[in-house]
Amino acid sequence: MTQAEQAPVCRRLVGRTAVITGAGSGIGLATARRLASEGAHVVCADIDDTSGKAAATEVGGIFVKVDVTDAEQVDALFKAAYDTYGSVDIAFNNAGISPPDDDSILTTGIEAWKRVQDVNLTSVYLCCKAVLPYMQRQGRGSIINTASFVAVMASATSQISYTASKGGVLAMSRELGVQFAREGIRVNALCPGPVNTPLLQELFAKDPERAARRLVHIPLGRFAEAPEIAAAVAFLASDDSSFITGSEFLVDGGIASAYVTPL
Repeated sequence: MTQAEQAPVCRRLVGRTAVITGAGSGIGLATARRLASEGAHVVCADIDDTSGKAAATEVGGIFVKVDVTDAEQVDALFKAAYDTYGSVDIAFNNAGISPPDDDSILTTGIEAWKRVQDVNLTSVYLCCKAVLPYMQRQGRGSIINTASFVAVMASATSQISYTASKGGVLAMSRELGVQFAREGIRVNALCPGPVNTPLLQELFAKDPERAARRLVHIPLGRFAEAPEIAAAVAFLASDDSSFITGSEFLVDGGIASAYVTPL
């Protein structure tokens, strides 16, 4: 059991409304559980009915089915959150994909490139655009966009569109963090290292050598667990991070700091 799973849970988010995209599994599900445990009303958004409804039922929130690449559906998501709970205080724009056909630039086709950009980057643009007016009226809010440690460093084991999309998320989060800072709205880019989620497991099951090549570069010697990332989201969502905006918030096990790893 990790420290994040063992730690006593705070109650920093009582009465606040959190919208989480990709809430049906992985980091999104772990975050739904964490934010609910801290007192938040949780809106679980996912394209998958079964997992999304199960997540909402578990955390006592509501489920909204949404294709995050569709502007009208994204607008309806945040309207549902506001209509149900009366505010939108936290937006964790987390939905993303990492398909196997996104590889080297020499082999990745344009359709694979566009699909990843739409889900990983354009969706974050749409979610931020939709939620900001609610937060402006409230004079407060925390937006957390899922980028990645690959947004700040490179790899010879390429996922060209994924890497580019996460770099875009980081740059956009910085821009928004600065633009809306004096309106009481904080925007940060969460940059996780590799996380032991179904998405990662699927990717590495098809290529164990790729997993081994990555694991050797993590100073902590393991992949992250989803509750550890959820703990970082809870911090960024809460007033404990009130002076943090426009940041690249690395939760990467030390990868970005390492030249060589411990023996």
